[in-house]
Amino acid sequence: MEKLTDIAYSTKLTHLSDLKEYVGKELGLTEWIEMKQERINTFADATQDFQWIHLDEDKSAAFSPYKKTVAHGFLVLSLASKISYDAFSIENVAMGVNYGLDKVRFPNATKSGAFLRGRVSLLAYDEIPGGAKYKMRITFELKGEEKPACVAEFLAMAYATPEK
Repeated sequence: MEKLTDIAYSTKLTHLSDLKEYVGKELGLTEWIEMKQERINTFADATQDFQWIHLDEDKSAAFSPYKKTVAHGFLVLSLASKISYDAFSIENVAMGVNYGLDKVRFPNATKSGAFLRGRVSLLAYDEIPGGAKYKMRITFELKGEEKPACVAEFLAMAYATPEK
Protein backbone atom coordinates (compact mmCIF):
# COMPACT_ATOMS: atom_id res chain seq x y z
CA MET A 1 0.00 0.00 0.00
CA GLU A 2 1.27 3.36 -0.98
CA LYS A 3 1.83 6.06 1.63
CA LEU A 4 -0.48 8.98 0.94
CA THR A 5 1.28 11.65 2.97
CA ASP A 6 3.61 12.37 5.86
CA ILE A 7 1.12 14.84 7.37
CA ALA A 8 -1.27 13.51 9.99
CA TYR A 9 -4.85 13.07 8.80
CA SER A 10 -7.99 11.15 9.65
CA THR A 11 -10.74 9.67 7.48
CA LYS A 12 -14.29 10.41 8.63
CA LEU A 13 -17.07 8.12 7.41
CA THR A 14 -20.82 8.46 7.86
CA HIS A 15 -21.82 4.79 7.65
CA LEU A 16 -19.99 1.63 8.65
CA SER A 17 -20.74 0.18 5.21
CA ASP A 18 -18.70 3.05 3.67
CA LEU A 19 -15.59 1.39 5.10
CA LYS A 20 -15.66 -1.35 2.43
CA GLU A 21 -14.64 1.27 -0.18
CA TYR A 22 -11.29 1.62 1.63
CA VAL A 23 -10.08 -1.98 1.32
CA GLY A 24 -6.52 -1.74 0.03
CA LYS A 25 -6.27 1.94 0.96
CA GLU A 26 -4.79 4.00 3.75
CA LEU A 27 -7.28 5.37 6.31
CA GLY A 28 -5.12 7.72 8.31
CA LEU A 29 -1.86 8.78 9.86
CA THR A 30 -1.75 9.91 13.49
CA GLU A 31 0.15 12.67 15.21
CA TRP A 32 3.45 11.76 16.90
CA ILE A 33 3.28 10.28 20.43
CA GLU A 34 6.27 10.59 22.75
CA MET A 35 7.30 7.36 24.46
CA LYS A 36 8.23 8.76 27.86
CA GLN A 37 10.04 6.70 30.49
CA GLU A 38 7.12 7.31 32.86
CA ARG A 39 4.77 5.49 30.44
CA ILE A 40 7.24 2.59 30.17
CA ASN A 41 7.47 2.36 33.99
CA THR A 42 3.67 2.42 34.35
CA PHE A 43 3.34 -0.36 31.76
CA ALA A 44 5.97 -2.43 33.60
CA ASP A 45 3.94 -2.06 36.81
CA ALA A 46 0.70 -3.05 35.07
CA THR A 47 2.19 -6.12 33.35
CA GLN A 48 4.77 -7.12 35.99
CA ASP A 49 7.49 -7.10 33.29
CA PHE A 50 10.42 -5.51 35.11
CA GLN A 51 13.24 -6.51 32.74
CA TRP A 52 16.15 -4.08 33.13
CA ILE A 53 16.16 -3.07 29.43
CA HIS A 54 12.88 -1.26 30.12
CA LEU A 55 13.59 0.30 33.52
CA ASP A 56 17.28 0.60 34.39
CA GLU A 57 18.64 3.62 32.55
CA ASP A 58 22.22 3.23 33.85
CA LYS A 59 22.47 -0.49 33.04
CA SER A 60 20.88 0.13 29.62
CA ALA A 61 23.41 2.89 28.86
CA ALA A 62 26.25 0.51 29.76
CA PHE A 63 25.07 -2.84 28.37
CA SER A 64 22.15 -2.48 25.97
CA PRO A 65 22.86 -2.22 22.23
CA TYR A 66 20.31 0.63 22.22
CA LYS A 67 22.18 2.60 24.96
CA LYS A 68 18.80 3.65 26.40
CA THR A 69 15.85 1.92 27.97
CA VAL A 70 13.29 0.67 25.47
CA ALA A 71 9.52 0.36 25.58
CA HIS A 72 7.98 -3.08 25.84
CA GLY A 73 6.82 -4.30 22.43
CA PHE A 74 3.41 -4.96 23.93
CA LEU A 75 3.28 -1.36 25.17
CA VAL A 76 3.70 -0.16 21.60
CA LEU A 77 1.09 -2.68 20.43
CA SER A 78 -1.32 -1.58 23.18
CA LEU A 79 -1.61 1.77 21.41
CA ALA A 80 -3.37 0.07 18.45
CA SER A 81 -6.86 1.03 19.63
CA LYS A 82 -5.94 4.66 20.21
CA ILE A 83 -4.19 4.84 16.86
CA SER A 84 -7.12 3.33 14.98
CA TYR A 85 -9.53 5.78 16.68
CA ASP A 86 -7.22 8.67 15.77
CA ALA A 87 -6.82 7.49 12.15
CA PHE A 88 -10.50 7.13 11.25
CA SER A 89 -14.00 7.48 12.64
CA ILE A 90 -17.43 6.24 11.63
CA GLU A 91 -20.49 8.22 12.73
CA ASN A 92 -23.04 5.42 12.93
CA VAL A 93 -20.96 2.98 14.99
CA ALA A 94 -22.64 2.17 18.29
CA MET A 95 -19.89 -0.15 19.55
CA GLY A 96 -16.48 -1.38 18.47
CA VAL A 97 -14.76 -4.55 19.69
CA ASN A 98 -11.13 -5.62 19.47
CA TYR A 99 -11.34 -9.03 17.81
CA GLY A 100 -7.67 -9.98 17.85
CA LEU A 101 -4.48 -9.91 15.86
CA ASP A 102 -3.21 -11.93 12.95
CA LYS A 103 0.45 -11.12 12.38
CA VAL A 104 2.56 -8.92 14.65
CA ARG A 105 6.23 -8.09 14.27
CA PHE A 106 8.56 -5.76 16.19
CA PRO A 107 11.33 -4.91 13.68
CA ASN A 108 12.80 -2.04 15.71
CA ALA A 109 13.15 -1.01 19.35
CA THR A 110 11.25 2.02 20.65
CA LYS A 111 13.76 3.88 22.81
CA SER A 112 12.65 5.97 25.75
CA GLY A 113 12.03 9.49 24.49
CA ALA A 114 11.34 8.34 20.92
CA PHE A 115 8.34 9.57 18.96
CA LEU A 116 6.04 7.13 17.22
CA ARG A 117 2.89 7.41 15.15
CA GLY A 118 0.49 5.03 13.47
CA ARG A 119 -0.22 4.61 9.78
CA VAL A 120 -3.47 2.67 9.31
CA SER A 121 -4.60 0.83 6.17
CA LEU A 122 -7.64 -1.38 5.63
CA LEU A 123 -6.81 -4.91 4.50
CA ALA A 124 -10.23 -6.60 4.59
CA TYR A 125 -13.90 -5.91 5.29
CA ASP A 126 -16.68 -8.45 5.86
CA GLU A 127 -20.27 -7.75 6.80
CA ILE A 128 -21.67 -9.54 9.86
CA PRO A 129 -25.19 -9.33 11.32
CA GLY A 130 -25.61 -5.75 12.54
CA GLY A 131 -22.14 -4.63 11.57
CA ALA A 132 -18.77 -5.57 10.10
CA LYS A 133 -15.55 -7.39 10.88
CA TYR A 134 -12.46 -5.84 9.36
CA LYS A 135 -8.69 -6.12 9.34
CA MET A 136 -6.32 -3.17 9.50
CA ARG A 137 -2.58 -2.96 9.09
CA ILE A 138 -1.11 -0.60 11.64
CA THR A 139 2.47 0.43 11.05
CA PHE A 140 3.99 2.08 14.11
CA GLU A 141 6.54 4.44 12.59
CA LEU A 142 9.45 5.87 14.58
CA LYS A 143 10.56 9.45 13.93
CA GLY A 144 13.98 9.48 12.27
CA GLU A 145 14.11 5.69 11.85
CA GLU A 146 13.79 3.71 8.65
CA LYS A 147 12.36 0.56 10.26
CA PRO A 148 9.05 0.75 12.14
CA ALA A 149 8.69 -0.23 15.79
CA CYS A 150 5.82 -2.60 15.05
CA VAL A 151 3.68 -3.80 12.16
CA ALA A 152 0.42 -5.46 13.19
CA GLU A 153 -2.65 -6.87 11.48
CA PHE A 154 -5.38 -5.76 13.87
CA LEU A 155 -8.87 -7.30 13.72
CA ALA A 156 -11.94 -5.39 14.85
CA MET A 157 -15.70 -5.70 14.79
CA ALA A 158 -18.06 -2.75 14.78
CA TYR A 159 -21.79 -2.61 15.18
CA ALA A 160 -23.88 0.08 13.49
CA THR A 161 -26.41 2.19 15.33
CA PRO A 162 -29.83 0.72 14.49
CA GLU A 163 -31.82 2.70 11.94
CA LYS A 164 -34.91 4.39 13.38
